[in-house]
Amino acid sequence: MCIALLLAAVPQILSAQYVVRGRITDKDSEPLAGAGIVVRGLPGVGAMADADGEYSLEIPDNEPHTVVVSFMGFMTQSRVVRPEGSRSGSEPGHLRSGQHEDLRAELTENFSLEENPMTIDQVVVTGTRTPKTLMETPIVTRVISGLDISRSDASNIQDLLISELPGIEFSYSMDQQVNVNLQGFGGSSVLFLIDGERIAGETLDNIDYNRLNLDNIERIEIVKGGASSLYGSNAVGGVVNLITKEQSEPWSVDVSARYGAHNEQRYDASAGFSAGKVTNVLNAQMTGIDTYDVGGQGDFSTVYGNKVLSVKDRLVYNPTDRLKLTGRIGYYQRQRDADVIVKDRYRDLNAGLKAKYDIGESGDAELSWSYDEYNKSDFMANTGDDVLNYSNVQHTVRALFNWRFGETGTLTAGGDFMNDYLRSYQFEDGGHHSQVTADCFAQFDWNVFRGFNVIGALRYDFFSAKRLSSLSPKLGLMYRLDAGKAGSFTFRGSYAKGFRAPTLKEMYMSFDMAGIFMIYGNPDLLSEVSHNFTLSAEYFKKYWNVTLTGYFNMVRNGITTVWNEELNSMRYANEVPSNVTGADMTFSMRLPCGFGAKVAYTYSYEYTLDGSPTMSTTRPHSLTARIEYGWEWKNYGFNLALSGRYLSRLTTNVYASTDFDTLSEITYPGYTIWKLVFTQDIWRGISLNLIVDNLFNYRPDYYYNNSPVTVGTTFAAGLALSIGEMFRK
Repeated sequence: MCIALLLAAVPQILSAQYVVRGRITDKDSEPLAGAGIVVRGLPGVGAMADADGEYSLEIPDNEPHTVVVSFMGFMTQSRVVRPEGSRSGSEPGHLRSGQHEDLRAELTENFSLEENPMTIDQVVVTGTRTPKTLMETPIVTRVISGLDISRSDASNIQDLLISELPGIEFSYSMDQQVNVNLQGFGGSSVLFLIDGERIAGETLDNIDYNRLNLDNIERIEIVKGGASSLYGSNAVGGVVNLITKEQSEPWSVDVSARYGAHNEQRYDASAGFSAGKVTNVLNAQMTGIDTYDVGGQGDFSTVYGNKVLSVKDRLVYNPTDRLKLTGRIGYYQRQRDADVIVKDRYRDLNAGLKAKYDIGESGDAELSWSYDEYNKSDFMANTGDDVLNYSNVQHTVRALFNWRFGETGTLTAGGDFMNDYLRSYQFEDGGHHSQVTADCFAQFDWNVFRGFNVIGALRYDFFSAKRLSSLSPKLGLMYRLDAGKAGSFTFRGSYAKGFRAPTLKEMYMSFDMAGIFMIYGNPDLLSEVSHNFTLSAEYFKKYWNVTLTGYFNMVRNGITTVWNEELNSMRYANEVPSNVTGADMTFSMRLPCGFGAKVAYTYSYEYTLDGSPTMSTTRPHSLTARIEYGWEWKNYGFNLALSGRYLSRLTTNVYASTDFDTLSEITYPGYTIWKLVFTQDIWRGISLNLIVDNLFNYRPDYYYNNSPVTVGTTFAAGLALSIGEMFRK
């Protein structure tokens, strides 16, 4: 009896299914291979478009469902499909001819996707160390795209970040060395990376930012707050990761030149090819600017000129479909004209090898080695002697493993081993010190259910110089609510511990500051620690999105130099506990008509727990804004962008110039600067930029070290030629 009932039900079961087929293309009818298709409310039912953009879905019941199609860089599109045999003309799908209603119906649903002008579908890696779209990453990540970089016409990383990222400020330290402040954290607590690799060498607790040129950069990813669970020491205040471009065209040759005020010159050249299993790209950049006077009163009256040369090459070999081998090498040289006779020279040689193996669709493994040697020397212009006085050499071996548990989640695990050698003029008798650092970490990215994601990580670090170790946990939560035509909401919350181990310099320094006082290291320093809590809400609807983020940082054992009465000199010490709290707001919009706008605001407040005065250089309010309009015709296009930044005034404390045991209050004025960039794509592969910087002719009344070094309105022009684009059909 039961068997008879089941047999009678078989036709009903078969008729309660239908198939949806179709093709996914862009607005020019080009297939979007790899586009993803899912059915809302039916976990496990999905497909991927093939090389011709075609797909096929089997629906397991006889009910209407919403089919959702997505592809990176394009607007996600959804559509309701129904299995009825006949529909009105307003219905997008139809029954295929020759099908019978008592059999499995086949519906045709073609999708034409629009390009997404926003960056939410941009793939990022810094927050999780695994590729995820910006919309799907549970860690708040800011991306500066390649398009943003080209349209900003920034000369260097400092110009770009201050125009795109509120809450960051580059200023001068002693002898015009550059110092960074990111919402309360200085250069020693903000980790800068190139393709995930650390950078050797520092001056006054900051790396050489001139090494971070923008040639061949695809995007920049920024994660604020503690990121030590993935990146270890120095990631207390955040991570800035520069991601370079990969060669994709069969061949390419690009050259560009820029000329601006004070004889500022920049020349870029790159050449690449992709042939079979081998790709290679070679980049070179030369920049220079003359020494010039600011023509006003202040802490400085002259800005030192410099000349920079940077050359780098990357070779990729794929012996099999699963194995990818990458080799790189780079050379950097900068000469700073701080003196007529004695020139400051900075050199760097870096190299690396990496092997990545894909273990089918389930995971991948990576093994890499990197080498970075950064040297400083005094070049005697009158004799030609070049006297080496600083050398930092780092060898690093890294292993990284990713394993995907279907749609459930991804396990990431790995470790690093680094040998760090430092010889410095700041050590007694120009001596040297070294240490070994080792770490291991694990992270699980768990998709609990559709729209809800949890990420947890733990890292252990060991430093041999003090036999010091640290555990760094991280927990992140994300919930995404897709409201259909009303847009989507994403909520994120995270806790992360950041830490920074004392450096060799901070432990062993013994340096005479021009006979004024000594600066001594402290081998008893504790690690600097932060506990970072972040909450954010994001709303996205087609052409615009807005993000609100609140954060709270508990900073303990901050490392700095303080006046030591017993030694009658400066000495490194741990600061009193302090907190940094604030909020970020970002609004961005880009319309199909070519109009775009972006406004970002940051509020920061730093205070000590015992009420003692702070020496913070963190401005409480900062804002960046950009309005642009662009359009394209057959062989011509343009973009006109007006961008500006506002930094509020700041009242803080500094050491008195004659009594280093006394603090005096000082107020730095706020300021606003605007920049106009007119970009033209004159013809295929030919671009012309015209720039007016400091549009409204702002000049400080007094040049503090954190004042802009502008002398008023300046003009610049740049020309770029893409030879490959000119000849490519």
